[in-house]
Amino acid sequence: MINVLIADDHHLVRTSIAYLLSQECDIAIVGEAVDGESAVALCRQKRPDIVLMDIRMPGIGGLEATRRIQRGMADIKVLVLTAHIEDSVARHILDAGAAGFLSKGADHQEMIDALRHVFHGRRYVSKNIAQRLALANLSGQTGLFDQLSRRELQIALMIVNCQRVQEISDRLHLSAKTVNTYRYRLFDKLKVKTDVELTHLALHHGLVDGFETVNG
Repeated sequence: MINVLIADDHHLVRTSIAYLLSQECDIAIVGEAVDGESAVALCRQKRPDIVLMDIRMPGIGGLEATRRIQRGMADIKVLVLTAHIEDSVARHILDAGAAGFLSKGADHQEMIDALRHVFHGRRYVSKNIAQRLALANLSGQTGLFDQLSRRELQIALMIVNCQRVQEISDRLHLSAKTVNTYRYRLFDKLKVKTDVELTHLALHHGLVDGFETVNG
């Protein structure tokens, strides 16, 4: 039996995936998480085999949640579920220990196949994402966000998810001064001056969807 935890902040997405997976005799849903913190906490509690992880969630987000899960519970595999992903973010996620990527445009059967691949210790990357990563590697091109450190990228993602400095400080257990230091450092690297400019840049590079930004 493949025990799966679904981590996504959209209720309709979670319930739809749960319904589809419940039709399979070898897959069981052991929990649903609405943000990065609850994904980590439920992993400790439920010990799933696989987490279907949305990368763009409130709180610490899917990238940091993946890193924490792999650091403390390396036996749990993380399959990232995403609609769009910037190549540099994909590389950060793989470095954090993710077992692969599944496109939100995938059909039911591909999702089932991906979970079974990952459960048996193999990586899985949806074809469209794999092609983009391969082309980027062949061309030697680096994405704009490649220049950010892991912590800078994490804070950038939290900012574009409408989180204020104090909220980021509380969630990451960093001082507000330290968060602002990272914030201004990433602003300098990306040549932006405000959170709004950062959000526009993130939209352009597919780090966040317009609907998510407006609706939180």
